[in-house]
Amino acid sequence: WEFNGSFYQPSAFLMMGIPGLEALHHWISIPFCALYLIALLGNCMILLIIKKTQSLHEPMYYFLSMLAVTDLGLVLCTLPTTLGIFWFNMRRIGFDACLTQMYFIHILSFIESSVLLAMAFDRFIAISRPLRHPSILTKRTVMKIGLVIVLRGMVSLLPIPFLLKRLTYCRKTELSHSFCFHPDIMNLACADIKVNVFYGMIILLSTVGMDFIFILLSYILIIKTVIGLATKEECLKALNTCVSHICAVLVFFIPMIGLSMIHRFGKNVPPLVNTLVAYTYLIIPPALNPIIYSIKSSHIREALLRALRRKSE
Repeated sequence: WEFNGSFYQPSAFLMMGIPGLEALHHWISIPFCALYLIALLGNCMILLIIKKTQSLHEPMYYFLSMLAVTDLGLVLCTLPTTLGIFWFNMRRIGFDACLTQMYFIHILSFIESSVLLAMAFDRFIAISRPLRHPSILTKRTVMKIGLVIVLRGMVSLLPIPFLLKRLTYCRKTELSHSFCFHPDIMNLACADIKVNVFYGMIILLSTVGMDFIFILLSYILIIKTVIGLATKEECLKALNTCVSHICAVLVFFIPMIGLSMIHRFGKNVPPLVNTLVAYTYLIIPPALNPIIYSIKSSHIREALLRALRRKSE
């Protein structure tokens, strides 16, 4: 412990695996390894297919590339500490290393939320203004949107590590997860955390909260546009282009909202439920998104089949 008057700061935190199932961590690591492998290979495959296939050089697939890169980042942020606990019982993480991991996890989560909003905007333009879609969402515009998304995440979350470093911490240093999460670290402090709570809530509502509201608004406008289409076939065809995006939105936002509510209001929630929701939030979306888009997008599916045929020949 570092001591400076009445100021205490731990040199390290202790991470938690799955509470009550510590004896089974080696066996539990098998499905986790499978999910991490699917996420790594699936998202790399999506990026490679989009890069190699000229016909996929469109705004929809540029945004999908951003989503895949973000998912890869989330996987690489949590994989070392999660598997380190399951395989080697390496629970210790340095204070600064924990803040760094936390910062990148939250940045990537905010970026994923913003990319999903950009994808909803792309679907709305493609359905409501199909002739103007290429001129509205040019390659340059997509790059600008991507840059704004990254900068918004980095700048909005920049104060968080400094707000945590100024706090005085109690003797308890055990986190609730196998990764570092802002509310989890904050709740270990013995000092007044009102500023942290207020800032965290404002940032969450003004970024992820607003993204979710605008995604809902985009789909309300999409449904309104689709209803006005001439035939039922055209209506179904337009909605079918949105199915994979809707699945990605649900897979990401439902666990994220659940985890945020548990950390802020669910003090009596069993630790096992808290842990499972956290893993669902950080591991399931990166693993499922490539599968969802590979199944629902005929262009990606066809490009993948062509690549497999070339390898088999």
